[in-house]
Amino acid sequence: MSYFVTCPKGLEALLLDEINALGAISAKQTVAGVACEGDRALGYRLCLESRLASRVLLRLAEAPAATPDALYDLVQSIDWLELMRPSGTLSVDFNGRSDAINNTHFGALKVKDAIVDQIRGATGQRPSVEKQQPDIRVNVHLAKGQATVSLDMSGESLHRRGYRQQAGEAPMKENLAAAVLLRAGWDKDVFDGVLDPMCGSGTLLIEAAMIAANIAPGLYRHQFGFTHWLTHDRGLWKELCDEAHAKAEAGKAALTAQFYGFDQDEKVLQKAKENIRRAGLSAFIGVNLSELSELQRPQNMEKGLLVTNPPYGERLGETENLMYLYQLLGQQLRNQFEGWRAAVFTSNPDLCKVMKLKAQRSYQLFNGALESRLFLYEVFAQEDRVQEEVKALELTESAQMVANRIQKNQKNLGKWVKKEGIECYRIYDADIPEYAVAVDCYGDEVIVQEYQAPSTIDPVKAFSRFNEAVAAVAQVMNKKPQQIVVKRRKRQQGTEQYERHDTTDHFFVVTELGCKLWVNLHDYLDTGLFLDHRPVRRKIQSIAQGKSVLNLFSYTATASLHAAVGGASRTTSVDMSSTYLDWARRNFALNGLDNSNHHFVREDCFKWLERQSSAQYDLIFMDPPTFSNSKRMEGVLDVQRDHVKLIHLAMSLLKKDGLLIFSNNYRRFKLDNDALHNFDVKDITASTIDPDFKRNAKIHCCFEIKHRV
Repeated sequence: MSYFVTCPKGLEALLLDEINALGAISAKQTVAGVACEGDRALGYRLCLESRLASRVLLRLAEAPAATPDALYDLVQSIDWLELMRPSGTLSVDFNGRSDAINNTHFGALKVKDAIVDQIRGATGQRPSVEKQQPDIRVNVHLAKGQATVSLDMSGESLHRRGYRQQAGEAPMKENLAAAVLLRAGWDKDVFDGVLDPMCGSGTLLIEAAMIAANIAPGLYRHQFGFTHWLTHDRGLWKELCDEAHAKAEAGKAALTAQFYGFDQDEKVLQKAKENIRRAGLSAFIGVNLSELSELQRPQNMEKGLLVTNPPYGERLGETENLMYLYQLLGQQLRNQFEGWRAAVFTSNPDLCKVMKLKAQRSYQLFNGALESRLFLYEVFAQEDRVQEEVKALELTESAQMVANRIQKNQKNLGKWVKKEGIECYRIYDADIPEYAVAVDCYGDEVIVQEYQAPSTIDPVKAFSRFNEAVAAVAQVMNKKPQQIVVKRRKRQQGTEQYERHDTTDHFFVVTELGCKLWVNLHDYLDTGLFLDHRPVRRKIQSIAQGKSVLNLFSYTATASLHAAVGGASRTTSVDMSSTYLDWARRNFALNGLDNSNHHFVREDCFKWLERQSSAQYDLIFMDPPTFSNSKRMEGVLDVQRDHVKLIHLAMSLLKKDGLLIFSNNYRRFKLDNDALHNFDVKDITASTIDPDFKRNAKIHCCFEIKHRV
């Protein structure tokens, strides 16, 4: 019999070795498969025991068939009544084309007609088409005018072993997982076991245990394509299955290797446990909830294989954010897994560069249509690791430039910071363009924020520079890792600017101009305190005595707090985020202020302004976002387009001798003076830039607006 065994691209060489080991004759590797010959038992063994195959096709006929008539005649040359009952079911998979057959649906229809016509002509009955579980599945491949007609022995793809009914967000096919393990050199006689630190639904662990215990991958399947063939040899099939069961039981009884899986998602771990139970391997595979940062080598495994398929950006996250994950993986391998082998499978090889490990070997594989690579690492010995760590402490020449600049800024700002009693200030703001980060001090803690790099910049290079900048901060400012918070800046959409990014709840108190303020450097996009608006808050505090103050787009209402501490008779803070308004209330309580004269309104500022009717405020501060399309507001806010309307609405609430302070952070903002000609407008931006922001004078713009007398 002649067979063609298909597989994912990149697995052909492995499949050839496997097929030869199963007793094939004249096996020949080609693209996405292997052609071979053998008896009926070989076909059954391929379906039952191949870990790498997708489908096993039994060739029935092959001949030139570039036209519909020639294709019809070729299909009719086969005696279909030898294979199926007259009233049976069939389906046709057709691939390829010719000048005369340029549509796969048309080709499949022609094949179906040939089979149906033959059986109806001989018996008066006709088979029907069934897509799900037909009695026979016919496969026709047409290339260069040559057509090959085959029967699909597999039924559904052989990668579906039967144990996995639940999977995570980005599941790896079982035959690809087996290929990764085989390429990684998994052998129970070489390694003590397998560990997957991001195990997802457990596929790699299950396949590893099945290889070690010699469990045939098709043993759990209930259906194959040949099950209803008239030529199916049930006795031979039972004999092969009984043999496979016996091997599996003996393999499990002798199995001493251990298998550990970890993941941070409790729901996906429940799926993994179900899959492991279905595979009958619960006694051998343990999975537990754990962050990658908490990963430790099992004490009883001296030499193991760490194998994993981390997320790589296409579906589960952005490349830049995932670099931190891969960096952490590299650190954990160096710190915990000396003497182990690591196998990392990814479709984004750039991510592996940040692991700072040298791959001994790599293989090209395909995860569906995604071109991917498997990197193999031998984790170096301890003495080498110490040398690497010492080298890591040495700043590069460019990073030393960043360190020197921070040191210079510290010296220049030192007297001013001490004189003003300032705890929170900016000490570096992309002073060196290649190192586009902002470094802000909040008491003893430092936040390093990376500005989003242009798409033209190599993300790995940008990531390395960011890490160098963090190292420079740690060295110059003498900060421990837990005192440095790192973040990426990007344009926020929708409610992202209001949502939590973490759940540390690490709030602490800082002081500014006599006001105590809660800040949080971890959990949100911003910290609760806009440092660049310090001079505006100082001004508000100095002129607020006895005034009624309105704070629009109030955020955590720090400007309202400064007004209250400065003696304002009442304050009103309007924002559409309940998170930030609760934060504002905590700020007021921290300063012992009675909220009976201080009000917090959760509403879209546009809507709220339109409902007000009388001029009742002496002082109004308005600092709208550059852009917002939050679901909590109607339409979209664009500060350049909407500032005139906002200012007119706010001025209608301002008393005749009152003052509106209007600011925003849009770098290219242009005030529409013509539309605001009825008011006295003064640009005070220069006076609202403190020394720590002089290097970036476009950090915001600010205007004083009054009614004309």
